[in-house]
Amino acid sequence: MVDAVSVANDEKKHISRATGVLTLATMASRVAGLARDMVVAAIFGAGMVTDAFFVAFTIPNLLRRFFAEGSLTAAFVPTFTDVLHHEGTDEARRVVRICWTLLLLVLACVTILGILSSPWLVKLIGYGFSGTAGKLALTDLLNRLMFPYIFFVSLVALFAGVLNVSGHFLLPALSPVLLNLAMIGSALVLAPRLDQPVTALAYGVLLGGILQFAMQIPVLYRHGYDLRPDFNFRHSAVVRVVKLMLPGILGVAIYQINVVVTRLMASFLEEGSVSWLYYGQRMFEFPQGVFVVSLAQAILPTMSRQAASDDLDGFRESLHFALILIMLVTIPAAVGLVLCNQAVYSLFFMRGSFSAFDVSQSAIALAWYAPGLLFVGLSRVAVPCFYAMKDTRTPVIISFWTLLVNVVSGLLLMQFMGHAGLALALTIASVFNALILVVLLAKRLGKLDVTGIFNTTLRTIPGLCSMAIVVSLILGQADWLTTGPFMMRLVVLCAAVLSGSLVYVIGLWVFGVREIKQVWSMITGRLLLPRKG
Repeated sequence: MVDAVSVANDEKKHISRATGVLTLATMASRVAGLARDMVVAAIFGAGMVTDAFFVAFTIPNLLRRFFAEGSLTAAFVPTFTDVLHHEGTDEARRVVRICWTLLLLVLACVTILGILSSPWLVKLIGYGFSGTAGKLALTDLLNRLMFPYIFFVSLVALFAGVLNVSGHFLLPALSPVLLNLAMIGSALVLAPRLDQPVTALAYGVLLGGILQFAMQIPVLYRHGYDLRPDFNFRHSAVVRVVKLMLPGILGVAIYQINVVVTRLMASFLEEGSVSWLYYGQRMFEFPQGVFVVSLAQAILPTMSRQAASDDLDGFRESLHFALILIMLVTIPAAVGLVLCNQAVYSLFFMRGSFSAFDVSQSAIALAWYAPGLLFVGLSRVAVPCFYAMKDTRTPVIISFWTLLVNVVSGLLLMQFMGHAGLALALTIASVFNALILVVLLAKRLGKLDVTGIFNTTLRTIPGLCSMAIVVSLILGQADWLTTGPFMMRLVVLCAAVLSGSLVYVIGLWVFGVREIKQVWSMITGRLLLPRKG
């Protein structure tokens, strides 16, 4: 029993440290992303050209999620872990070579087909643009320029899965910084020199993908993974990856269709709606990317090891721990996004072509996205659990029903609320998705301490209420819809965030939320993780 407890605690520490590393690295990426969005907003504003760019970027970004961080990682990591655990390092390295070769061929075909079919894809997603002269043509041009990005970033996802299983989380998590820096540099340097300045952003996306790819290769070679072609596509492990990946692609496709459908519906609303939703989504994704995605990425190797070893008790313990962490972080983050929405856009975006009206409209979108943060977090943790158990079918089915909920809600709400209705529809769909996933997972595993999670949630309420009061009082010291001294307003926002966070943490401590120690360990986690195996 002592040994089991010790192992469970070690896994918790490993998850906390891995999440800490990923959180710090992702924080750097998100800060760079914020700087990127500030530059884009200042130079291009929120209108025709940004609507065209964001819709164009939807297509390669959609495929990135199909082949990269969604289905590929979820299918590859459990299989690779299983081979490494049972068949040894040499065989695991061979599996990497075969997967790399197969993925290379598939991506080359997808990229060529994508460029050739770009006019039809763009018209499908941005159909509402046809009413504005030149808008569809510009969107098509941007999409064709950016499409090869999918080739490089999907290969990066494969490499990241290998490195994560090997205990290396920092470098893969830092690679998106290069994308943001490439886009910033292109916007500042290339845009003034081009006939169509917004194409500079497309060149930046492509350059960022190439840099991310090049960054991973030396590390792989240093750890003994060479990239010689291997065409043994009938290898049992590779067949398992493909079998897991195909329904995973369908599941991710259905989820991402939500984004596509949202932008399609937004293209029929007033000009700027696509951009307002984009900026709302970007700020919503800041805490999601910093913590939620980091935790999901950190926990998948651990739970894959536990599934491979038939350690069901350890699997349940890791899941319970992850759900608690998600809840402790995402609920205050969602409250903070609602309270600080106008302040954030005013401070970081209201300059150049980005007006006070754009600030208020983007803030409205964020306010309706924010309540879904907890439920997106729950889904991000629950889905890898199904994948670790080699069940990709269940998330696919649930994703299909989630799509229907989003479409129906969006069509109804946009009639009365405009772009805000589309943001609310996505939140409603996220709630539906998360609740069904968690209920089915609890039924599958049994003995999941749902009551304990609920009781912990109740103990956070006093801290949340205190946090909301403190943040509101401090933010009230500045007028956020008028321009003012940047440093003064930055100090006010930072004071609100830091004071609110401190009050919340004190509330957790006073009301006996034990997991706050793991949250602190995660935040201050060492950058060098202990190697396992």
